[in-house]
Amino acid sequence: MTPVTHSPIRAVIFDIHSTLVDQGSAPDWLDAALVRAPTNLAAAQASQLVDFLDRIWEGARISDPQSLRDLSFADHERIFHELLKAGPNVDEGLANSLYAVMLDIWQAYDDTVPTLQALQAAGIKICLLSNAGVPIREVLDREGITPLVDAVVLSYEVGCVKPDPRIFTAALAAIDCDPDETLMVGDSGRDDTGGVELGLRTLIIPRTWGLVHGLAVVTKLVLPN
Repeated sequence: MTPVTHSPIRAVIFDIHSTLVDQGSAPDWLDAALVRAPTNLAAAQASQLVDFLDRIWEGARISDPQSLRDLSFADHERIFHELLKAGPNVDEGLANSLYAVMLDIWQAYDDTVPTLQALQAAGIKICLLSNAGVPIREVLDREGITPLVDAVVLSYEVGCVKPDPRIFTAALAAIDCDPDETLMVGDSGRDDTGGVELGLRTLIIPRTWGLVHGLAVVTKLVLPN
């Protein structure tokens, strides 16, 4: 049997949300929204709303199977409000505030910048690839991520969403790399594996609740000892 050999990895494509950037906690999200739109919520109401917000986007798999929310800002906001109406009663002012502050609480994991810096210093090309119907570049700029990457490919800019192989092809083209020399890193076994059929080696690190996401495994895989 002929042994399988792989080209050295000279590029990494990272998902953004829940891979490099944490979405923050639902309590912090609600607190930020209440600062903007003060609302009298009983403790039980607040608890119910926090529980719902923590899983609000899970319902989009059913209500938005074509991922329209990741193809335009308008559809993303519309679908958010549709999902919110299915949960605990929230008045219009608080609903609008929740959406307005959503990105404010997103923050890079503690190991994001060090990981990107190590890869950049080693000459590894880096592309960020995200299903995003929000102005996520604002988060990348705020968290100091933008200067550490070579390219950013976003679904609403290219007109297709993961796991469609076309968006992975776009990411490869953005950094001028072949699939067999590139590693894909993401958190979703559904969305982030769409490049496998192209020959992309793929690493899935499931969503983390905490400040560190375990990105050191990427440098261990990519960089020589």
